[in-house]
Amino acid sequence: MSFWVKNHDGSTILEKPPRIVPLFNPGQREFLEDEHRHRIQMQKRAQQSGKNTEYYIRKQSTLDDARLLDEHDSFYKTTKSLLVLFQIMGIMPIHRNPPDNNLPRTGFSWTSRQTLYAMCVFSIETFIVAMVLRARVKNFIEQPDKHFDVAIYNIIFISLLFTHFLLPVASWRHGPEVAIFKNMWTNYQYKFWRVTGTPIVFPNLYRLTWGLCIFSWTLSVAVNVSQYYLQPDFEFWYTFAYYPIIAMLNCFCSLWYINCNAFGTVSEALARQLELTLKSDKPAEKLTEFRYLWVDLSLMMQQLGKAYSNMYGMYCLVVFFTTLTAAYGSISEIMDHGATYKEIGLFVIMFYCMSLLYIICNEAHQASCKVGLDFQTKLLNVNLIALDTASQREVQMFLLAIAKTPPIMNLDDYANINRELFSSNLTFMATYLVVLLQFKITEQRGLRENQSESNMDYGE
Repeated sequence: MSFWVKNHDGSTILEKPPRIVPLFNPGQREFLEDEHRHRIQMQKRAQQSGKNTEYYIRKQSTLDDARLLDEHDSFYKTTKSLLVLFQIMGIMPIHRNPPDNNLPRTGFSWTSRQTLYAMCVFSIETFIVAMVLRARVKNFIEQPDKHFDVAIYNIIFISLLFTHFLLPVASWRHGPEVAIFKNMWTNYQYKFWRVTGTPIVFPNLYRLTWGLCIFSWTLSVAVNVSQYYLQPDFEFWYTFAYYPIIAMLNCFCSLWYINCNAFGTVSEALARQLELTLKSDKPAEKLTEFRYLWVDLSLMMQQLGKAYSNMYGMYCLVVFFTTLTAAYGSISEIMDHGATYKEIGLFVIMFYCMSLLYIICNEAHQASCKVGLDFQTKLLNVNLIALDTASQREVQMFLLAIAKTPPIMNLDDYANINRELFSSNLTFMATYLVVLLQFKITEQRGLRENQSESNMDYGE
């Protein structure tokens, strides 16, 4: 399109159209301002090459020594028992590479011994699970006149069997992401030692990991043996299919608890070192290193959710379905025949499932608060007047990094793991439960009306 303007003498000239100012949302405007600020800093560095500058960037690191990585990998040493248990059960066949400088310490391969062993274990368990599933489905179909609570138990335990078939998709497929997460832990501890001069120590984590490994299998055995004695149609050989499934659910909860506990420990150690650094003279350059340590810790928390997204997504679905089914079955049976020991058993299943979900959501919330909110609070309470200009700017950039990289545990963009997830699950279950009970009450009302009409016809 051309823009023409006529002069007073009748001649025409070409006039440049006015510049249209684009409109940005707050997020776009903030991003452009950050990019402009960063470009100005780069220009100043270029002009002041060879001179002292007030801006600091991450130092270029050399190739890490495998021996030093192993020496400071305290997290692997303290949690090795759970990793070995996962390998024995065939849940996550990752392996430890030989100490070579050109190899990451943890790896995953579809042709490794651990993966082939996991496939063999999965094949054996699949045969047992298929036999039990066939028997339970046959029993459920051929005896439809059983009590309602017995049918609910069958539905719950049949649904648990299907979680076994999801293992290759939910766990093995994300093996490379899990290996990345483990390597991030290994590299982070070494970088923490290089920056602070002190190693990361995880007190009581070794005993806690061993205790959770033993407790996971003990609880699985206790649950299955109790079902064998409480349910008349639960045969003893069924338990061999449910032992690894219940233990796997318990181990997933233990794994999440241990990682969240470790994040909190590292955050507290980093906060202590940060306070000591702020008390020193001109801590700007050191604050830059702490800022990047914090960013690495936040990215590691995000990688945890990405690496185990399918497993914990399956976990949440199993908990939701089992809790809703058990709640409806117990309340419906109490409305029909009153409370019995079997209904108490259904309430126990509800409490068990919701306890696992609460532990996962609460630990994720606590870890996010320790890494994010607590650090923001410490930095906002810093007396900037007592610091030099470069240190003040580094504190501001630290706060900006926390705002830009929030420590959120996200299941690969499907859901955020926090207390809100637990409350939303309770809300959804309460909604579905009310709807199902409305159908149940309507059905009972119709049965009573039909019964009264039959009695009247019989009286006539």
